[in-house]
Amino acid sequence: MMDMDKEQWNGAPGPMEAEPPGGSAEAPERLSRFRYAAAAAAKGAVVGGTMLIPGVSGGTTAIILGIYDQLVRAVSGFRAHKRESLRLLFWFCLGACGGILLLARPLLGLLEQFPLPTGCFFLGAVAGSVPAVYRKSRIQRFQWRVPVYVLLGAALVLALNRLPVPAHEAAAGGAGGFLLLLLAGALAAAALVLPGISVSYLLLLLGLYDGTMAAIARLDLAFLFPLALGLLAGIFLFTRALDLLMTRYPRATYLVILGFMLASLPTLLPGLPGAAEWLPCLLSLLAGFLIIRRVSRL
Repeated sequence: MMDMDKEQWNGAPGPMEAEPPGGSAEAPERLSRFRYAAAAAAKGAVVGGTMLIPGVSGGTTAIILGIYDQLVRAVSGFRAHKRESLRLLFWFCLGACGGILLLARPLLGLLEQFPLPTGCFFLGAVAGSVPAVYRKSRIQRFQWRVPVYVLLGAALVLALNRLPVPAHEAAAGGAGGFLLLLLAGALAAAALVLPGISVSYLLLLLGLYDGTMAAIARLDLAFLFPLALGLLAGIFLFTRALDLLMTRYPRATYLVILGFMLASLPTLLPGLPGAAEWLPCLLSLLAGFLIIRRVSRL
């Protein structure tokens, strides 16, 4: 994680009084502008590229890359730190758009052609980020609450993943449809912000996945506008609440987030490798672990 993690929680400031989202006030000074922009854009590209993979959460990927806290504070504290927030969000979003266009299809192709080694790579990536998330919880000694918080987070994600997908698309016309799309956008924002929850799966649960994909393809503004409005409002509300929780209750919040991440692991691995696949899978697992440990320090 970034160096700011060691000092970020001292004095438990309020969410709007936290450090600038770029890591610290001196982060852009310590890093060259090019390196700062390249790191944010590269991490955005990975998050954007993996978001379209079924079952993969953009929030989990952001945690793996060590940029999750900064993004939350960039949104929730935008008015307090406009310049730093805008710099981070601009480069991250630019990279995310590039990742969606350039990385999503190759990653989906890898999952289709080599599902087990690719799944093991993601498992290694998550494993490489677990120690950093655990350190953020600031646990001094073991208490019974530690596994309870982790199990609570895991149970929430597992329960959501077991909800039945409706057989028919939801109707989205008229005033009722407008309110439905507004609510769906707000719930999609929660899936974007919280790790371990897939936006595509949430839209399936709401019966709006096919309709959303079709509306994007034909640029149906009557459908997309209320959805985007709810999404933006939800992002600001959820990030502000999450920032408050991470600042005042870091132990419980990060342990629940760790549970979110661990519960998402079964979706990454479609099965057990055969005899001929053990070596490639182990190498992929190790590569994911080492690469993410290195990238998260950028």
